[in-house]
Amino acid sequence: MKRVLLIYFLCIVNLAVFSQRKYAADRYFNEYAYKKSAELYRVLYEKGDDSKLVISRLGDSHYYNTESEEAEKWYALLMDKYKSEVSPEYFFRYAQALKSNGKIEESDIWLRKLSEVKGEDSRGLKLKKNKNYFVEYSNRKKTFVNVNNLSINTEYSDFGGFIYGDKLYYASTKPEGTKFDKKIYKWNDQPFLNIYLAEERFSDTVNEGLELDNVAKFPDINTKYHESNIILTQDGNTAYFTRDNYDGDKVRGDKNRVTHLKIYRSNLVDGKWTNLKELSFNSDVYSCGHPALSADEKTLYFVSDMPGGIGATDIYKVGIDEEGKCSIPVNLGKTINTEGREMFPFVDQENTLYFSSDGHLGLGALDIFESKIKNESFSKPVNLGAPINGALDDFSFVISDDKSYGYFSSNRKGGKGDDDIYSFVIYRCKEDITGVVTDSRSGEPIPGVLVRLIDEKGAPIHQQTTKENGRYTFKDIDCENNFTVTASKDDYRNNQKETATQDVNKKSITADLVLESLIIEGTKDSQIVINPIYFDFDLYNIREDAEYELEHIVTVMKNHPDMVIKIESHTDSRGTKLYNRNLSTNRAQSTRNYLISRGITSNRIESAKGYGEDQLLNRCDDIHQKSCSEEEHQQNRRSYFYIVKGGKNVTSSNE
Repeated sequence: MKRVLLIYFLCIVNLAVFSQRKYAADRYFNEYAYKKSAELYRVLYEKGDDSKLVISRLGDSHYYNTESEEAEKWYALLMDKYKSEVSPEYFFRYAQALKSNGKIEESDIWLRKLSEVKGEDSRGLKLKKNKNYFVEYSNRKKTFVNVNNLSINTEYSDFGGFIYGDKLYYASTKPEGTKFDKKIYKWNDQPFLNIYLAEERFSDTVNEGLELDNVAKFPDINTKYHESNIILTQDGNTAYFTRDNYDGDKVRGDKNRVTHLKIYRSNLVDGKWTNLKELSFNSDVYSCGHPALSADEKTLYFVSDMPGGIGATDIYKVGIDEEGKCSIPVNLGKTINTEGREMFPFVDQENTLYFSSDGHLGLGALDIFESKIKNESFSKPVNLGAPINGALDDFSFVISDDKSYGYFSSNRKGGKGDDDIYSFVIYRCKEDITGVVTDSRSGEPIPGVLVRLIDEKGAPIHQQTTKENGRYTFKDIDCENNFTVTASKDDYRNNQKETATQDVNKKSITADLVLESLIIEGTKDSQIVINPIYFDFDLYNIREDAEYELEHIVTVMKNHPDMVIKIESHTDSRGTKLYNRNLSTNRAQSTRNYLISRGITSNRIESAKGYGEDQLLNRCDDIHQKSCSEEEHQQNRRSYFYIVKGGKNVTSSNE
């Protein structure tokens, strides 16, 4: 009897411990402490609790911390045991976890299942309309180059970005040895976020790219809780930022003691950020954050999970009057928002909205999209594609006013920490297509011929008539695409026979486009012509503007793997002839090294030779050098690229 009572007592104790652990796991989960809840639910599972709740929350705990491999494991078990019982949202989460782990076909299967069980869900319907999305987004033309993991990133979470002047403003959970660092955010077991700023540095080192230096904590605003996503007005006197619901005295929560995010505004007065106020649409029962201003600063965009939305988080907008008062929030609608998460809006100077979403078709978890704003309506979002987007979360995209560079954040593999900030440079490939139309019998050029430039879909996009010398020029054509050129003339109407060929090298027109007695042929220059590659006085490092131009050479050579080139470099007349000869040789070698760093093998560059001041382009020789301006001297600091082998009929004119 004693043994029976002992066993009964031990069972009661074990049930009590089991119940306590489940209570603790549930509470941590409901408080968004996903690291801890994952740990406790795993113990429950190993003790024999394979209920739908335990398995689903194991998957969710890892999913919300972007631990995709673990999330996939538990979601797979959930589908195996409880597929008919779970919410359709788990089909989506499982699909996202699979995609983040590189299992694209399996991911698409579960996304299709989502539309089967929840027919009106836009996420599954989008897949039906674009089955080849993954290949399309992965092979987008390479607009973004020199994607660089910034040196300021830490092993903690560093993300966000706002460019103002020559500085980037961002957020980080890195500890700094202050009393605040002892407080840990339960969601990810890291310190709370603070706002920082750092100075931009455009590096002369090819592989380093755009960097940040001199990191400093943003003054006056940071507290012991979360601050992030700061933006400034154009005059620099007003800041909007995201903060926990904290009034400086205590943090406030809803009835379940959950603290939500709010957007605050602060003014710069006598060098100090003061007049702190929360915006009128904030609430204690839902979150508002991630502020972004329109180009005219009359509209504020933000993210919220307020009731009545379309998905988990939506993007909203409010009007701002001259006194800073906000109108009633308006949801951006189903063109932008989905049943998933839309977050991190940013609006550039041309009124293009950039944002992150996992509800539109993408390459991974959160992907970055763009949408044109016109007359308060939004165009269909376009995925920015690789290399900006990848398998995991990519978000917080910002771009400079002149659209030459920018930043985004990502937790992609190979980073330094949890979330990292990456810089990028914009590469716009625009070139001229030139040619001449001649009579195939006499070889004489023919004026007045109608020449059309046809895109890959067969639609004419440009047309013109040839000049007296039979020549034509289509300017500023996107050199990443293929085109066809056709020609016609009323005088040659009889027995016309079109045999148009594609512009296989994407740069010029080959000499086999014939219209019976008309022949159209491309230019045959042996030099690849781009904008001049300039160097600073007395230096031979590659400047950022030169790096941009050199990408044209990289594109031509990658499109023509048989091409071999030689490089010639020149200096101005200042300095001795011997010194300038050595300097120009170093410049030619620097140019060669850049091309090699971009994947061009060394055996495809026959030589890189310097000519010093021997071949000046203007009057600025030794006698006249003092009377020449800096601009005139700079004309002589240049490089040329000559085709030695391969690449027949290639020209790359960008003058």
